[in-house]
Amino acid sequence: MQQLAQRLQKRRLEKGLSRQALSDLSGVPAPTIARLEQHYAISMRQYLDLAIALGYADEVGNLMKEPKYKTMDELQTIRNNKDRKRGSKGEN
Repeated sequence: MQQLAQRLQKRRLEKGLSRQALSDLSGVPAPTIARLEQHYAISMRQYLDLAIALGYADEVGNLMKEPKYKTMDELQTIRNNKDRKRGSKGEN
């Protein structure tokens, strides 16, 4: 979360926005933005609102759009489950 917070702060500063200005654009309170930048704590919804306000709507929309895999077995599992709507009964 620290890296995400630092990247968001960097993008905010690159655009010359104060926390209050970003708050006005995103609807996320300025103290919440400060808490993110200083303590790396924020809700997912608020983080997405900030990213969208900074112009990253496409990147947010593409997040986890395609499946990722490391092995051929994992790829096969993904293919077998591509239309699955629920987890198994024995799943934790």
